Amino acid sequence: MKVRSCFRVLGPGLLALATGEAAVRLLSPRASATAPAPVDPRDHFSALEIERGRRFARPQLALALARVALQLGTLGAVVRRRSRRPSIPSAHPIAGGAVSGAGLAIELLLPGLPPAAMMRRRAIAAGLITQSWRGWGADLVKASAIEAALAAGGGAAVVAASRRWPHGWWAPAAGGAVLFTAALSTLAPVLLDPVFNDFEPLGEGDTRARLLALARTAGVRVGEVYSVDASRRTTAANAYVSGLGPTKRVVLFDTLLDRYGREEVQAVVAHELAHVAHRDVLRSIAFTAIVAPAAALTAQRLSWALSAERGTPGALPALALATGIVLTVVGLLASRLSRAVERRADAFALELSGAAEAFVSFERAIALQNFADLDPPRWVSSLLATHPPTAERIGMALSHIDQASAARP
Repeated sequence: MKVRSCFRVLGPGLLALATGEAAVRLLSPRASATAPAPVDPRDHFSALEIERGRRFARPQLALALARVALQLGTLGAVVRRRSRRPSIPSAHPIAGGAVSGAGLAIELLLPGLPPAAMMRRRAIAAGLITQSWRGWGADLVKASAIEAALAAGGGAAVVAASRRWPHGWWAPAAGGAVLFTAALSTLAPVLLDPVFNDFEPLGEGDTRARLLALARTAGVRVGEVYSVDASRRTTAANAYVSGLGPTKRVVLFDTLLDRYGREEVQAVVAHELAHVAHRDVLRSIAFTAIVAPAAALTAQRLSWALSAERGTPGALPALALATGIVLTVVGLLASRLSRAVERRADAFALELSGAAEAFVSFERAIALQNFADLDPPRWVSSLLATHPPTAERIGMALSHIDQASAARP
């Protein structure tokens, strides 16, 4: 990359970082008035449990990072190959963009398969995976088809925009990214998620009644509470909130409902209700809207530095590589925002459920069940993690227990 090109990328890149930092500061909830108590993982987990989590989670993380590196490296190789052989002008560049986008999505699948298969093999050995290799392959084909279709649409749109606005296409691209994020957040629960899992409204009974009562206490309209058949793939337990407007829902893994007590499930649902109450799905869309313009401009300038192609399907590999690099950096900032949001959700859950002891027992059990790293390296907790470490979450619950004890007459 030439020095002049570096300077053209540097300005937008610094702007993207500054914008991302500003977005994190603007959108992060205020710190809870209750600070987590200092917790040594060895006070709640045995040395054997800590070592077991470390031996499983850290190689899995290394494999995940290797997968990303291999995909970016593959894109770099494609860019170098295309630079030696400039593309022939196409009579139908927009259609060519669709074909190129879909082809790139499939091409990037291949280098990521070996580390993904190794991660899966290790998870099977640990007892976390219940799905057969055939089932995994079927899901992989479905996911790849969806990704290829989305990449085809994106490739066509980018080529069309770059031909219509040769220098300023980054602006409509940024707007399109925000609209796509909002549309995906709204439609994924009803269009994409059912492709991979079966969702059923939580049946009438004590659990459903308690959870809806909890929502009323919180003043939250959840739309619907669903159970998902996660057990067909994994023994891990989890819960999440998805959707916007009429598609808004709280989803509980069937493994969560089957293995945990009433108070523990209630504490988990209270955490998810916090995300609904504070509109955290909208918060993530707002982060995208703030960061997208500077990020898109940086990706444009970086792609120009990587390739001489402009407004053609041949420009897409360099743009994909540039976008991957930019999103990797922006993702580190987004993870910081996510951790702040999750801390606020924990505090909300402890107040709403009044079940701090159950929260502690759940955090301990879920960390063991999911083979979490119980004492992760600081750089992982500070850069990559989307949730606070288990010890910190237990410490928050212990602080609430201490406050409750101190308040008693």
